[in-house]
This record gives sequence, C-alpha cells and structure tokens, in this order.
Amino acid sequence: MRAATRRQPHSGRTGMRLWRACWVLAGAVALGFLVIFFAAPAANLIAKGFVDEAGNPTWQVMASTFESSRTCRIIRFTLGQAGLGTALCLLLGIPGAHLLYRVRWPGRTVARGLVSVPFVLPTVVVGVAFRTLLASNGRLGFLGLDGSWQAITAALVFFNYSGVVRTGGSTWSQLDPRRGEAAAALGASPARVFRTVTLPALGPAIASAASVVFLFCASAFGVVLVMGGTKYSTLETEIYLQTVEFLDLPTASSLAVVQLAVTGLCLFLSGRAQRRLQRSLGSASPGPLRFRGRRDGLPVVVTALVVVVLLLAPVVTLVERSFQRDGVWSMANYRALMSPGDGSGMVISVWQTLINSLTTAVWATLLAVGLGAVVALLLSRRPTGRWGRAGLSIGDAAFMLPLGVSAVTVGFGFLITLDRPPLDLRTSPVLVPIAQAMVAIPLVTRVLLPPLRGIDPRQQEAAAALGAPPWRVLGTIDLPVLARGLGLAIGFAFSTSLGEFGATSFLSRPDRMTLPVAIGRLISRPGAENYGMAMAASVLLAGMTVVVMGIAERLRPPEVTSC
Repeated sequence: MRAATRRQPHSGRTGMRLWRACWVLAGAVALGFLVIFFAAPAANLIAKGFVDEAGNPTWQVMASTFESSRTCRIIRFTLGQAGLGTALCLLLGIPGAHLLYRVRWPGRTVARGLVSVPFVLPTVVVGVAFRTLLASNGRLGFLGLDGSWQAITAALVFFNYSGVVRTGGSTWSQLDPRRGEAAAALGASPARVFRTVTLPALGPAIASAASVVFLFCASAFGVVLVMGGTKYSTLETEIYLQTVEFLDLPTASSLAVVQLAVTGLCLFLSGRAQRRLQRSLGSASPGPLRFRGRRDGLPVVVTALVVVVLLLAPVVTLVERSFQRDGVWSMANYRALMSPGDGSGMVISVWQTLINSLTTAVWATLLAVGLGAVVALLLSRRPTGRWGRAGLSIGDAAFMLPLGVSAVTVGFGFLITLDRPPLDLRTSPVLVPIAQAMVAIPLVTRVLLPPLRGIDPRQQEAAAALGAPPWRVLGTIDLPVLARGLGLAIGFAFSTSLGEFGATSFLSRPDRMTLPVAIGRLISRPGAENYGMAMAASVLLAGMTVVVMGIAERLRPPEVTSC
C-alpha cells in the first residue's frame, strides 16, 4: 500500500506531463498548418515587393507602386466603398436587429433564416444575380446602374447586412429592458431612450460588427470582379489583375501589404470590441419583448424594404432568367449544363464541375472542421500567467488572419511557394481543398469558440477535484459542448468551400474546375448560351448552399451563434 501511495504522485506528474505534451503537439500541428499553407505563401508573395529583378533588397518597387496615381485611386476606392457599405449596413441593420431579435412576433424565425441566406451565398452567384437585375433588360434596368460603383456597394450590403443584424440582435436580446423603461417613465421619448440608453449599450456590438463588415467589404473579390471588371478595381481585384494579366508580382505584393495592414487593423478593433462586449453583458437574458405596432413601425418598414428590394429581388430575378432562353421559357439553360458547350472554352461540362465542387468541399470540410475544432479547444484554455494570456491573444489573431487576407494572395502564393520537394503540390488535387480549408478554418473556429469559452471553469475544477484526469474532464465537459456546435460549423465550412472563388481560380486545373470558377468563366465570355448557363449554374450553386445552411441551422442549438 505504501509503495502504491508513493508511486501515485509520480504517476500523476507523468500523466500531467503527457497531457501537456499532447496539447503542445496539437498546437504545433495547427500552427504548422497555418505557417505552411498560409503564412509562408503570403509572406513569399509579399516579399516580392521588396526585391528588384536581380533579387537585391530594395524599397524602390514599393515606392514606385505608391507613387502611381492608379494605386492611390484603387486604395481610395477600396476604403471608400468599404466605408460606405459598412455605414449602409449599420443604418439598415440596426432596425432589422431590433425587429428580428428584440421583439416577438409570428414568423420571426423564418424571417431570420431568410435574412441569413445572403451571407452564405457564393460571391460569384451574387455578382451574376445583381448583373441580371440591373442589366438593360432587367427589372431595375431603368436605373442605369449596371456596372456602376453604386451596384457594387449594393451587392456588398446584400452580403453583409445579415452580419450586423445577427451581431447587434444577439446583443440586443440580452440587454435588460428595465433601464429603458425607467428612462421612459421619467418622460424620455422613445428616440431619446434609444439614443441615450440603448445605443451606448449596443456600442461594443456595433463596433465589432462594423470592423468585420468593413473587412469583408474591403476584401471582396468575386462580386467586384463580376460586376465591375477592371473599371472599378479594389485592392483584391488589382492584386489578381497584376498577378494574372501582367505577371507583375512586385506590384501585387506591394498592394498585398496594404491589404494586410487593413486586415490587421480591422481584426484588432473587432477583438477589442468583443472583449468590451463580453465584459458588459451579463449571463441572464430577459427574453424578447411584445411587438408594439406603432412604436415598432419604422423597423418594420425599413426591414421589409431591405428584404424585398435588396435581398429577394436579385435572387428571384436570377431564378427567373435561368429558365429563359432568347425570351422564351424553357429548360435549355439547364440541359446545356450537361455538355461543355461550343463557346464556353471549357473541356468538361458544368455538371462535372458541380461534382468536382462537391468532392472538393467534402475534403475541405473534413480538414477545416478537424483543425478548427483543435484551434477552438486551444483558444478556449484559461492560462493564469501573463505570457500565457498574451500567447493566447496572439494565436487568436493569427488564426483569424486568413479571414481578411486576399484569397488571391494565398492562391498565387501557393503556386510560387509549394513548387519544390517535399511540398511540390502545384499539380496535386489536394491543393484546392487545402486552400479552401484555410479560408474556412476561421469561420469554424468562430462558431465553436464562444460556447467553449462560456463553460463555467468551476465545473472543470470540480471534476478535477473529484479525481477525474484531464482527458476525462475534456471528454465529459468540453467535447459535449463542442459537439453541439459541429452541425453549424460543418455547414459554414461546406458552404464556404463550395462557393470559394478567389484562391480556387488560381489553383483549379481545366479538367478539375470547380463550379464557381466555371460560372466566372461563362459570365466572362460572350453569347446568350454562356450567360444562360451561368445563370442556371448559379441557381444550382445557390440552392445547394441554402440547403446545406438550412440543415446546419436546424442542427444548431440555441446557445451556439452564427459567425
């Protein structure tokens, strides 16, 4: 008995060392994936802006790039349209957040799902939908906005409106209404209550949503490329143009530095706002309020106009035109998907690109969810030391970087970095799933991390005090919480991979082309047949994305929030 007693502490220390080694190994695997398939390709491309043709370090390339009037115009347009898009999203999204999350009315859940659909639609599909709506023969063609910067901004609002509604609404639903009721009882008007009580309480949520929306608007690629072409270039599309059309890597890398700075600033502001938000909210939720027709009239009008004009009109027009060929209703566009088409420039049929997309998305989802779960578990730890907390904050920011860094930068970085043994993957079919997983991992992490951070540490401490080893604490407390969010995480990963266009446009081969790349190819070529096939393919891609996210939302428990 004494021998066993003496061996137990030694066994416990050995088990603890082994447990810590497992965490270190898991962190090394996740960090290694980030370094090899994100940091190294992006850094390799960016480094091209700091060397001359002979390979000598120089600032001349960077200086000449920023002295160009075109570069200054592109930066102004990128930041300007991102700022305008963010302001419109906030202006329209705050009334929607109130209506869909703060008050209770029949059909609210259906309306929430409808508003969330645009966020998960592939960018190339949204570009085609808006072009169809605003074309000279479209329903809103009389506005003359086809190919305009106003149309691009409207498409960006279409994408990011739901982000403001979800972020602001989930916070609004947790605010204690008694402060506003007390102000109203003292004679404050509803407008003054909102301005002096509600709006300051929503400040951190609004700041967090604005930072993320600005990031998404500034890094938009598919929408701007399809709708604006080269007339309205942003940093993202200009990086693509300089890389693909002109093979000017130094200029592209110089622009990538600017985009990286914008991404870092947005993520810093978003993280700071999230920390303020976590400190300001309590754990109790008062529940939704009763709908009041007169006082809630303005949010109803604003949200109805947004849903009908901005969200539904492009999608309905796209579906309608996909069933028309030369003004005649038919299934010709869908039948044409079965063959490559004479003028499409493709070696495989669109239907085969759909199969390629589904196969690629399955592998990308497995990789993204697996690594995203590991990252979420790592970031949910609670180190007591200052250096541990600092390392956790740095890791959190590092794994969010792929969310805003140019997918074009990552895609082309793959080609110029993974070009020699032992990682010569340029012709390998695994390259596209890896790139898509890299884009999806931040979304998976953002779905799984909040519930894990919401675990009461006293539960873990109590289990450990009762003699449960660390692996059993993880299996009985952390993993069940993680599992509840897996359905939504899989949905986000699969839909993101299914619609990814930026990096895939570099990496997919003609015989393994994915559906978004095929749509981009069809929309860029002349002919009614190509345009009709693009619309039909867009409807299929949008339909699959909506079905996947619908299933994922059904599997989502109430305590797990969307990104």
